[in-house]
Amino acid sequence: MTGSGAARRIRAVFFDLDDTLFAHRESVEAGIGSWRAALGGAVAAADAAAESLRWNALEEEHYHRFLAGELDFMGQRRARSRGFMAPFGVQLDDAAAEQWFADYVEHYESTWRLHDDVAACLAAVAPRRIGMITNGEFAFQAEKVTRTGLDALIPLDDMITSGDVGIAKPDPAIFAAAAAHVRLPASELCYVGDRLHTDAIGAARAGLLGVWIDRPGHATAEQLAEADAAGVPVIRGLAELPPLLG
Repeated sequence: MTGSGAARRIRAVFFDLDDTLFAHRESVEAGIGSWRAALGGAVAAADAAAESLRWNALEEEHYHRFLAGELDFMGQRRARSRGFMAPFGVQLDDAAAEQWFADYVEHYESTWRLHDDVAACLAAVAPRRIGMITNGEFAFQAEKVTRTGLDALIPLDDMITSGDVGIAKPDPAIFAAAAAHVRLPASELCYVGDRLHTDAIGAARAGLLGVWIDRPGHATAEQLAEADAAGVPVIRGLAELPPLLG
């Protein structure tokens, strides 16, 4: 752990959802793996690790196009389906691309779970207010929360989504919406997320204590220096958060 938030009075803690509380990346990798096996043929025979990385890259590219307003929600799903199948010589029209993605989602959703350190961390940071700020549509993110039982720990009423606010992280306005929700100044909020710029530095620039959770431990020296310059502590797991808050 680097950095410290103990000098600040933190009265509310907000969390990112995907890859911070919810084990999104693990579910994506398991889901695309089982979907590839179900598709069979050249898709199943292709290098599993390489195809998983390619699927992750397609998610990054097209979901961020959705957040930027370049694609609607179904449009980014169609683009990801087409992008994945194109190297195998398969062209998908709109209906086929949407069905392809719907079938993938069944495999993805079957592996949904929270990270193992979530419940203990949320209990330890109480009695502070707890909430979530997540880029995505409320209905889809809420399904993850309810199906994993996270709603028993953080009520859905305390989840701020870019779909509802109309603005995505790292825009300061979505962090301001969270502060307004709990009726506290931004300086008394902490925000924890797995993306250095979108989550942690974005929150810090909005006046919150931004915390970067680097679960894989892949932070480079340059990223650590950038986090330090922004006043962003870096943790490897949620167990490090309660002592950081003091």
